[in-house]
Amino acid sequence: MTNAADFYAHLNTELQGIREAGLYKSERVITGPQGSLVHTADGREVINLCANNYLGLSSHPQVIEAAHEALRTHGYGLSSVRFICGTQDLHKTLEQRLARFLGTEDTILYAAAFDANGGLFEPLLGEQDAIISDELNHASIIDGIRLCKAKRFRYKHNDMADLERCLIEAKEAGARFTLVFTDGVFSMDGTIAQLDKIREITDRYGALLGIDECHASGFIGKTGRGTHEYRDVFGKIDIITGTLGKALGGASGGFTTGRREVIELLRQRSRPYLFSNTVAPSIVGASIAVLDLLEGSTALRDKLEANTAYFREAIQAAGFEIKPGTHPIVPIMVHDAVLAQKLSARILELGIYAVGFFFPVVPKGQARIRVQVSAGHSREQLEQAVAAFTQAGLELGLIKTA
Repeated sequence: MTNAADFYAHLNTELQGIREAGLYKSERVITGPQGSLVHTADGREVINLCANNYLGLSSHPQVIEAAHEALRTHGYGLSSVRFICGTQDLHKTLEQRLARFLGTEDTILYAAAFDANGGLFEPLLGEQDAIISDELNHASIIDGIRLCKAKRFRYKHNDMADLERCLIEAKEAGARFTLVFTDGVFSMDGTIAQLDKIREITDRYGALLGIDECHASGFIGKTGRGTHEYRDVFGKIDIITGTLGKALGGASGGFTTGRREVIELLRQRSRPYLFSNTVAPSIVGASIAVLDLLEGSTALRDKLEANTAYFREAIQAAGFEIKPGTHPIVPIMVHDAVLAQKLSARILELGIYAVGFFFPVVPKGQARIRVQVSAGHSREQLEQAVAAFTQAGLELGLIKTA
């Protein structure tokens, strides 16, 4: 018979194994606001290349002022869930504004983007139905699907022939309704889903289409509406989930948007919505200000596009291997987990903050530094980053010549 001491000894053994494998994830402490420059706990100022702050709005003066105003007018928190006494006029305004921005009929807010996916599938689909998922979909999508009793199918990443195979199998299995769900942009590689092709295939088989837009809303597409704008299927997606915690201000909170019937049923049955406190008024007020900025001008997404093009070209010219694409997620491939951590540590010494990703976050042998470019970065900062990567890459034998 085991006891508590055995259990804690087991946990320590597991942790030691993680450390010895070079897979232990340490948390670096920053002591000020999020931005293109951040201050670390040891008092240094470094260039930040690993935040989801794509548009540089996490510390934008207009966004901060809107948060302060919402605190003054609507308080610190609601101390309640939405259907009891946790719905304010601000929440309804933000839901309507998100629906307008994304080309849908209605929106429901969640305390976290993870909850938006976690609470999506189970209320809408049952044993008679089928869900088809890209094999590289985010963990929140995977976990949300696990909670649902629908039949599950998985297709090879961005492989349209394999998607069609799944649709045929779902039909042959007698599925009543079939939902294909994919990340709009895949967070580790920056791959942009082929939504135009997926929409055409799902239409042929009478299937629904849903997308997670966490790494797209606000800056992908010519006016930043997202992957569906980028792929010319704006207004043709059945369900969209997303976050307020990345480009749209960077605080926290998520949402699902789509047809009114979908959103209404989620309000009645989605457990993370029914049993989690309401999104704080300051976040909601600031998010409305973010949408004001984005609907008023494309300047920020345009600058992000230019910064991304520069950095991708410059880092490749320095000799590094990166995943191809146009997204501001720029995976600098190292392949070995320990080497990725060494590269991350060395560039931090050189004034660049970017962390390594390795198994189980990415497949074994696919370790990398995931750089994320922001509209908040200056050209000079990006040039300094390339120079630091080049110096560290030469020292570690990752590149041969500068």
